[in-house]
Amino acid sequence: MSKTAIVIGASGLVGGALVDELLAHPAFSRVTCITRQPLALKHDKLHNTVVDFEALDSVAEKFRGDCLFSCLGTTRKQAGSIAAQRRVDLDYQLTAARLAKQLGVSHYLLVSAMGASQHSANAYMKMKGELEEQVTLLGFARTSIFQPSLLTGQRAQKRTMEDLSAPLMGALCKLPPLRKFRPISGAELARAMRQCSLRDGKGLKRYTLQECFPVTE
Repeated sequence: MSKTAIVIGASGLVGGALVDELLAHPAFSRVTCITRQPLALKHDKLHNTVVDFEALDSVAEKFRGDCLFSCLGTTRKQAGSIAAQRRVDLDYQLTAARLAKQLGVSHYLLVSAMGASQHSANAYMKMKGELEEQVTLLGFARTSIFQPSLLTGQRAQKRTMEDLSAPLMGALCKLPPLRKFRPISGAELARAMRQCSLRDGKGLKRYTLQECFPVTE
């Protein structure tokens, strides 16, 4: 087995951990990371393409491979507005998915969110739900959508509210009725995604927190 993985969002919490997972695993001979800024990481299997995400079509050939891991994301505060956040969390990811589908990628793996729904009154959950719906319609041979709760870990850009709420949520979610909302680390999610990409499967599958963690080899 020799796979080519494509990753967008490789500089983020989940994407960074995922790249480490993919590079360390012998099943992957090439890991293509498409980023807006160069990655500091160097590895024989790593191929980093730097591009303005407004011009993803200009590097379309880089989306040729076996699986696309879509880990891109931002916050309203970082983006500056809901419209700018939608550009990153919805438009860029959908463009990447379309390019990958056109070039024969068979497995699409997306980091979404618990509660994502295109009918949600919450702007963030709505855009996540819209993305899920639209990438599903692209018709990949296999689509795996991960819907975690709060993600924890060391981020390049601090998210103060998440950092403050994670310990409280972790304590509260030890109660049985709340366990499905427990925070999990970006590294745990990355491992689950890598493991999923190496298992057989077809069609659409959404993975909730309970189904993903812990995942055994």
